[in-house]
Amino acid sequence: MSEVAKAQVVEESSAAVSKVAVLQQRAGAGVQAESPLYHVGLDHLALNVHQRGGVVLREKKLLGHLVLRGSSANASLLKGVKKVLGVELPLAPLSCSAKGATSIQWMGPDEWLILVEGGSEFDIELALRNAIDGHLSLVNVSGGQTVLELSGPDARKVLQKSTPYDVHPGSFPVGKCVTTVFAKTQVLLQRTGEDSYEMVVRRSFSDYMWLWLQDASAEYGLVIKA
Repeated sequence: MSEVAKAQVVEESSAAVSKVAVLQQRAGAGVQAESPLYHVGLDHLALNVHQRGGVVLREKKLLGHLVLRGSSANASLLKGVKKVLGVELPLAPLSCSAKGATSIQWMGPDEWLILVEGGSEFDIELALRNAIDGHLSLVNVSGGQTVLELSGPDARKVLQKSTPYDVHPGSFPVGKCVTTVFAKTQVLLQRTGEDSYEMVVRRSFSDYMWLWLQDASAEYGLVIKA
């Protein structure tokens, strides 16, 4: 980073009060941020690759990723999330809540992935810690993940090649999310629309995912969006 990272100490309200140092992990404005697929040059491909095809790929890059863990029986957790993010914490298995650029995906009975606009994750983490009483875990994992959006009339066919999970609309309705095997890696897969899906991918597997999707989409025509 070109500037000293900022940190703020937050007091967590619990039976035994502890102090947590929350680190601002995002580099300053003078430093160029690079997504996990920066080296592929998707912006350049979007301008030069044919724009007709059955599958559309876009990287939703440099979003803020926060992993929240806590008890859904804690009323303060539910109220705090609603107050800070403006959306309800999804409690039903494999569900998602979303509003604008913010989404919360259920990952387990006591675990959720929060996606927010890039650059806002530090302030949101502080706000959540201050708004929630009781035990919780809140970790910024923005640097270790990226989001790939797959859409188009043939997007589901690509998924059917790639994952053993049943992505038929009857068992995978809009709004459902699931952690599943994808090719030889693992993704958090969400159906966001009639013909659109999002995949949360580990940074270390992003290049592998790009190559896989490029090959699996070839027969339908792959369109790259910036």
